[in-house]
Amino acid sequence: MITMVKFILEGGFFMYPILLVGAAGAAIGVERWLYLKRTRDASRAIWNEVQPVLAEGDFDKAREITGSDDSAISQMLSMGLAVQGAVRRRQDIEVAMEESLMEITPQLEKRTPYIALFANISTLLGLLGTIMGLIQAFTAVANANPAEKADLLSASISVAMNTTAFGLIIAIPLLIVHAMLTTTAGQIVDSLEMASVKALNSITGASKHQY
Repeated sequence: MITMVKFILEGGFFMYPILLVGAAGAAIGVERWLYLKRTRDASRAIWNEVQPVLAEGDFDKAREITGSDDSAISQMLSMGLAVQGAVRRRQDIEVAMEESLMEITPQLEKRTPYIALFANISTLLGLLGTIMGLIQAFTAVANANPAEKADLLSASISVAMNTTAFGLIIAIPLLIVHAMLTTTAGQIVDSLEMASVKALNSITGASKHQY
């Protein structure tokens, strides 16, 4: 911990914007991960409850289950079941659930692109800090005692490179978090699409048996 604090202090001004960008990216990453985890767990629980009801053709009970819940899958199924109560056409039910899924998907991907943006910003800030540090180093060396130039230059370059290293230290984990969140959101969307197809087959299959 002491080494890290010393590393940041020696890096100069640009270490602080990089640290701020990293903290913002981490905060978004934690918030998004908790949101996606809650969404996935809630959707699984509701699907396990409503799937047998749909298979039995008890659409009133299915509407009751999904209507009393605000999970992503409940929103999608509620739209389909609402249309099912008014019409019997498979296409209309399918379109209703697709429209609901189109509304849900942006909520799953919300703010996630900012994490990749912050990763790029931290890398660029690191490079900028190094360049500014090198400019200051060479300026200082130009006015230094010739006997001290080599030692002063090597020390200044070492400090200047800290910002590039710190920028990469922040950027790499943010990119990993971004990839994980993007993959998780994609898996949730895929599971919702699969659930919509299964629900649609159950609804239309039960409707056919009623005639």
